[in-house]
Amino acid sequence: MKKIIFMGTPEYADKILQKIISDKKFKVIAVFTQPDKPVGRKKTITPPPVKITAIKNEIPVFQPHRLRESSEIIKNLNPDFIVVGAYGQILSQDILDIAPSINLHTSILPKYRGASPIQQALLNGDSETGVTAMKMNIGLDTGDILKIEKVEILENWLLDDLYNKLTEIAGNLILDVLKNYENLTPIPQTESDATHCGKILKTDGKIELKDADEVVRKYRAFTPWPSIYLESGIKLLDIKKGKDGNFKSGEILEIGKNSILIGCENNSIEIFEVQPKSKSKMSVASYINGKRLKVGDIF
Repeated sequence: MKKIIFMGTPEYADKILQKIISDKKFKVIAVFTQPDKPVGRKKTITPPPVKITAIKNEIPVFQPHRLRESSEIIKNLNPDFIVVGAYGQILSQDILDIAPSINLHTSILPKYRGASPIQQALLNGDSETGVTAMKMNIGLDTGDILKIEKVEILENWLLDDLYNKLTEIAGNLILDVLKNYENLTPIPQTESDATHCGKILKTDGKIELKDADEVVRKYRAFTPWPSIYLESGIKLLDIKKGKDGNFKSGEILEIGKNSILIGCENNSIEIFEVQPKSKSKMSVASYINGKRLKVGDIF
């Protein structure tokens, strides 16, 4: 039975951890995760999902602010592998030297190194993405590739749809890699093909009604957070691509029973649900009626 130290924090990591725990060929001997954080308006101190699963399975949990300070603890645990999934801290070389460290990154590396690979694939309108099992080094997602599992991105998928699919793939991939590690040949990444993506900010959700395709791509990438919103602050919560053509930006082209068609300089979008600034979400029909807007007005 191989001994595993698992490092991760969000739901993505939790699903991978559960998959490893479920396989009797492996024993998770410790979990490292980020410290509990205040969540919501009431700032309730909340443990990461990974911690909850670890406690439920009676696995020791460590939550260092700086992982480097735990290198002796990790060394004394004497793991066969260190598995990392969205942990949020860089592993120092002295930790990497303890055991093979495998990271599960949600892109086809070296494409989309960094913090937001799933969003970036949707923003760019990619037809496929995947999960890369990578042998870690001290760089940011620069380690040698052990194995990649790809998936087609369906046109109607939003962020959560793709996130869930990649999470499922990552759980299966790590078991495959751990069981066949000795037979895998690490392949160096091609640096000339590398691209990087940063952390998503709330301001990234601000849109202009210029290109309908770009608006829809942002909607898919930024739902549920940070959502897409106009200069006025109104969020567009449910939209899809409308008819083709060149229109006046923001002009109401059609008003239907459950939706409205809004023009962009390039093509149009159909809107079903919105959330005005500082108000609850509502159907676009209710919003239109309240504002007494009609065809030809600017939304």
